[in-house]
Formats: sequence, structure tokens, C-alpha cells
Amino acid sequence: MFKKWLAIFRKDTLMDRAYHRSFEMLDLTHDMFLTAKESLRHREDNELDLDIKTQDQEVNRYEQQVRRHVFNHLVVSGPEVLPSGLGLVSIIIDIERIGDYTKNMVELAVVHPGKLHGGKYEEELCRFEDALEKEFTQTRKCFMDGDATLALELLDRYSWINEACDEMLYGLVREDDKNIRPGDAVTLAFYSRCLKRVNSHLRNIITSVVNPFDQIGFNPKDKDTDI
Repeated sequence: MFKKWLAIFRKDTLMDRAYHRSFEMLDLTHDMFLTAKESLRHREDNELDLDIKTQDQEVNRYEQQVRRHVFNHLVVSGPEVLPSGLGLVSIIIDIERIGDYTKNMVELAVVHPGKLHGGKYEEELCRFEDALEKEFTQTRKCFMDGDATLALELLDRYSWINEACDEMLYGLVREDDKNIRPGDAVTLAFYSRCLKRVNSHLRNIITSVVNPFDQIGFNPKDKDTDI
């Protein structure tokens, strides 16, 4: 299915432009994620190496452009290309949501005093962050190539992240580590939720490579179960 969409994107100027805008959006949100993580987890001064507000506005501007290009394409081409257009709009909505969550992470970094340490969860937290960095890059490649085999591999490879983020959150609620200060506990809880949502939206993008439009965001092994 996605290979057919790629063929449509590449032969139409508006759709091709919209398709490539989605990669620019994904690159912007990846940079925002790395900046947020660096500031929150590795810096004491709360400084940012990127203008996140401008980046977020750029993501929103690109989303509007993609919608406009898709709409104009559908008006000219008719209903036979409707699934590809709706699929692309669905994907850029997920990318925009990633931008929202990375912006939330930056807001945490600005407010939190010093760098955030995970206490007993530090090793697991580093594991989440490392996995998401790789997932950004691999999702981009999978989406660009329309590689269904890689898509299924990635869905399986990163399936553990959401549940592990939930377990960390529940441990914080139970106060399993009494040495974590309240401010750090709140920050860790919200940060883990942001990481989970970023992973979920990346996985939604991946599912677009293997699922028809109506099943984007659902596990291809169980079409009634979201990811």
C-alpha cells in the first residue's frame, strides 16, 4: 500500500513537496528532542542550544503547508488519491505531536534546577533515551524508503518502551526510591510520559508503511490493538 502512495507522491509536484516537508518536520522534531534531553539531563545551567519556540513554530508552519498541498492535490486529482492524501496528513499530525512533547520536555528543562538524575531509574532512563534517538533515525529511513520489512522489525524492536515507561511512572507514584526529591519525582514522571508519547507517535508513523489508512496507529499483528 505505501509503495503505491510513494508512486503518487513522486509523480505529483504538490504531493511530492508535501511528502518531503514531512521529513523536514521529522528532522526538526528530532533536533528538538536532542536539545531538550541535553538541557534537562546533562546541563546544570538550563541553557538551550536551539530556539525551541522558533523550531516549534516552523513545525506548525510545515504542517499547514502539507495540509494545503494535500487539499489542493485532492481538489485537482479527485477521490482516487484520497487514501494517500489522508495518510500523509495523518503522519504529519503525529510529527507535530512529537514537536509538542519535545517542547514540553524543554519547558521541564528550563524550570528544573540543574540536571535531572533518575535515581534508581537512571540506567533505565538512559536506555529509553538511547532507544528513542535510534528510533528517530530508523523511522525516517523506514518512512522514506517505504520499507515494510524494516517497519515490522522496528515495531517489534521498540515495543518494550511504552510499558517500561509506565513501570517507571508507577514506581515513582509508589515512592520506590525514597531518595528522590519531590521536584525530581514530578519531573521524572512527566519526562517518562513525554518519552512514551514520542515513542507512540514514532510508531504510528512506522505503521503507515505496513497498514492501510484506516489502520494507521494500530498493531499490524492485531488490527484492533493500538500501539
